Amino acid sequence: MTGIIAHPSPNCGPRRDGLRPEFVVLHYTAMNSAEAALDRLCDPGPEVSAHYLICEKGRVFQLVPEDMRAWHAGAGRWQGKDDINSRSIGIELANRGTHPFSEPQMAALETLLPGIMKRWEIPPPGVIGHSDMAPGRKFDPGPRFDWQRLARQGLSVWPKTAHGTAQALDWAALATAFGYPMDDAAATLAAFRARFRPWGSGPVAEADARVLEGLLSTS
Repeated sequence: MTGIIAHPSPNCGPRRDGLRPEFVVLHYTAMNSAEAALDRLCDPGPEVSAHYLICEKGRVFQLVPEDMRAWHAGAGRWQGKDDINSRSIGIELANRGTHPFSEPQMAALETLLPGIMKRWEIPPPGVIGHSDMAPGRKFDPGPRFDWQRLARQGLSVWPKTAHGTAQALDWAALATAFGYPMDDAAATLAAFRARFRPWGSGPVAEADARVLEGLLSTS
């Protein structure tokens, strides 16, 4: 991708134990401006960073080289694997979490992702949200992020139309098979619904299980 602006952050280090990127983790900054987020991600004090920051107007800043370990994911797991920082590329999207993501920003993300996925052989199911790997602790990129749009371009996944037979009692096993940690089932249900069924409420329903069944058949 051309036009990427180099803005190095000191907050990075080697990937541990020979690990390499197998996931892309999407975030929102939850700050008032991209400039404020850029300052924070490059400030050695907070010890946070990401590989890329995409502003509302679609400008892309690279803060950490892809072969290095950025400090964006924190504690959490996906597909039973921990140290997600060593296993992922982190992309921050300048957004407070209270409004839709801009068209230039989404277009820039859609231009950036294919190169990352090709370089590191990351399949569409490997593009996840921060809330997926750290449910209850993190909520980004939130229910306003358009996952279905990414999936239409092969840049993430979206469930097939639910015509399956899964029951509500199958939900935890299906969620684990998809990749979710199950330390707190209620938090995981909320994270799952924020991404795939933001209109869902109440206890686990058959519809939740069937969405996961559709995701597993797509992955």
